[in-house]
Amino acid sequence: MQVSPIPLATGIECPFNSRVSRCDAFGVKSEARYWPVMRPLCLAAIALALINAGGAPAAEMSAGVARIKITPPMPFQLSGYSNRTNLATEVRTDLWAKAIALQDGDGRRAVIVTTDLIGLPREISENVAGRAIERHGLARSQIILNSAHVHSGPMVWPNLPNMFDLTPGQIAPLEQYARSLSDNLTGLIEAAIANLAPAKLAIAHDSADFAINRREPTAKGFKLGVNPSGPTDHDVPVLIVHTPDGRLRAVLFAYACHNTTLTGTWNIIDGDYAGAAQRKVELSHPGCTALFMMLCGGDQNPNPRNTIELAEQHGQTLAAAVERALASDSKPVRPPIRSAHHLIRLPFATHSRETFVQELQDKNVARQRRARMMLAAYDRGQPVIDVAYPVQAIRFGDDLCLVGLGGEVVVDYALRAKREFPGENLVVAGYCNNVMCYIPTVRILREGGYEPCDSMIFYGQPGPFAESIEETIFQTIRQVMREVGASAQD
Repeated sequence: MQVSPIPLATGIECPFNSRVSRCDAFGVKSEARYWPVMRPLCLAAIALALINAGGAPAAEMSAGVARIKITPPMPFQLSGYSNRTNLATEVRTDLWAKAIALQDGDGRRAVIVTTDLIGLPREISENVAGRAIERHGLARSQIILNSAHVHSGPMVWPNLPNMFDLTPGQIAPLEQYARSLSDNLTGLIEAAIANLAPAKLAIAHDSADFAINRREPTAKGFKLGVNPSGPTDHDVPVLIVHTPDGRLRAVLFAYACHNTTLTGTWNIIDGDYAGAAQRKVELSHPGCTALFMMLCGGDQNPNPRNTIELAEQHGQTLAAAVERALASDSKPVRPPIRSAHHLIRLPFATHSRETFVQELQDKNVARQRRARMMLAAYDRGQPVIDVAYPVQAIRFGDDLCLVGLGGEVVVDYALRAKREFPGENLVVAGYCNNVMCYIPTVRILREGGYEPCDSMIFYGQPGPFAESIEETIFQTIRQVMREVGASAQD
């Protein structure tokens, strides 16, 4: 993939008070303005030369972290709730993108990017990954971009393209933000890699119980509500990064729950519970970067919800779980780093042009918009029959394995994967690399409701999926797990 060099985004922050500001792609000359980003690279090269000269062993693991503010300019269109047609004008808390770069002693890397956003579309994630591959020699399997699925954040074009009826003039600032976001995430990865330094990694787990299954059964079918008997996953995995002298440098923690404590009645920018948890952890550990990763929370909501105080409360609950994990007996995370990535096709249920001719008569204006989109695709001779779907695995020795799945993945996928790989310290994340729509299981497809059917309208997908979806995804999960050295239970 050919990409043109771009400057790093202004304001990228690295630990140890270093700062990257307006640096061009590598290969720059030695002007003073480039020194902040080149300094760690030069020091790393000198250290490597000294190690090689003295015959000392290389560090077992290295880590680098960076962060950048991604709060959109005000006023701006928010995403997540179709009733919010007015632009937001208030920022309660800023939104962030953060990255952690990891490298083993043989130079194998993994880069994990987290964002306080509704979801990254493939157009952005693949642009960012392509640049990182070009500049740093990474493989696509070594880069994972996760979205916290924050509903009090900006529309990330073209994610959820059918949520609103937008004019070209209204789309223009969304496209500008998307371009800026691509540049910022590219610079963020560069800063994290430039910041690599020897580190000790460990993994621990705790739990938080505010997530609840939201697929409520009724006499008329399943609705969005509260289902205390529905499946959940309250696990809170915590990846801990210390400096060799024992200073806490970074914490990557995860949870399976929508960031929807603030409902559509709130038209403000806010990081919801995930943002509150990150702020609390960083406040408790000065100098530490806290990153939040969204797991398979497609059918999980915070409970209770709908106030700022509850968003802060859930964030405090999650931060407390992180603190307990930090105080527990953690397990070392060791090399090698192995990774695999596959892009597969997930077919939709059979439809025809007539399907959307009929839908065009629906009273629901969102359905009408979706029908026009699908009919236009038919008229081009390119009906939407499937969707590209990324499946990824990054494994650290025999100590930790991260599976990254695209889309809004329901919790059943994580629970089944853990059953199939009981010998693995397994973390299954949804909302990775491309959030193109909900990813239901066969059970949920047959039950119907918002996730498998109604939500597809806002994503501009013909939906629902064919019932082969679950087994197709698990065949690929097993494949990437084999490629990184994991094996399922016999």
